[in-house]
Order: sequence, then structure tokens, then C-alpha cells
Amino acid sequence: MFKTVRMTVNGKAVELAVDERESLTDTLRERLGLTSVKKGCEVGECGACTVLIDGVSKNSCIYLTVWADGHEIITVEGIRGKNGLLHPVQQAFVDEAAIQCGFCTPGLILTGVELVNSGKKYSRAELRERISGHLCRCTGYENILRALEKVVGSESD
Repeated sequence: MFKTVRMTVNGKAVELAVDERESLTDTLRERLGLTSVKKGCEVGECGACTVLIDGVSKNSCIYLTVWADGHEIITVEGIRGKNGLLHPVQQAFVDEAAIQCGFCTPGLILTGVELVNSGKKYSRAELRERISGHLCRCTGYENILRALEKVVGSESD
């Protein structure tokens, strides 16, 4: 059964007829061409499909597109500044060499954007906790934590 969904994706109004069983990952990747949203485990365990929904990071593989009706969705394609500069979280990942293959990077970056937007400072332990739903097989987490500390600020543990 199909349903019409109206949402805002990366600042643009989108209206689509979608199968009620379609995941937001599939809609973003296959229908809208937003390939920063990765298909990893497809059960909400790896974080590769993370997007911001109304500013909160969510695994889009276990989030149905019909649930996104009326909501704002942000992917990595939507966080660059109008002047073309990288978002501060993206720049921190580059500066701290927190990227290798890049598969997990978009999800980690969007979680970082959520943390920056919260206005809070986080201890290293809290940052570890906040990224615990993301699997990275290349860099290890040290560089990722340094990048996040750089943009979020850090309280001592």
C-alpha cells in the first residue's frame, strides 16, 4: 500500500508516494540520490545510515519513510555551508585524520552535528557513549574522539 509523504530533506520540500514498508534509508538513497546514507547492517546496529530527524540522530534503516511525514531530515549532503565550506565537524574529521574508508563517516559526522547543536560540552566518556552505536573498522576511535572533542569542547573525565 502506498502513502504520500511530505517532508523537508536538506532544506527542500519533498513529496513522494512510498510503500508503507519502505525504510527511510531506501527512500533517501534510491529515490533522492543521497548516497551519504549508507546501507550497512540494516538492523540499526552499525550507524552507517544515521541521519538527523528534527535535529536528532536516528538510524534510518529501521525508520520507515511514512514516519518522516512532516519532519525535517538532514543528511551529510545538507550540512555544508552556503559558501561551500565544510561544516566544522567535517573539518575536524579532516584535521584529525578521523577518516579512512569513509563508510561510517557520514553517520559519525551527523551525530557530531547533533552534539554541536546541543550546545553542551561532553566528557570523553560521554562522547564514547554517544558514538557507541557507530561501528568503524578502519580508524579506530581515537582520532574520531579527538575530532569530536575539537568541535564540541570537552570536560575532563
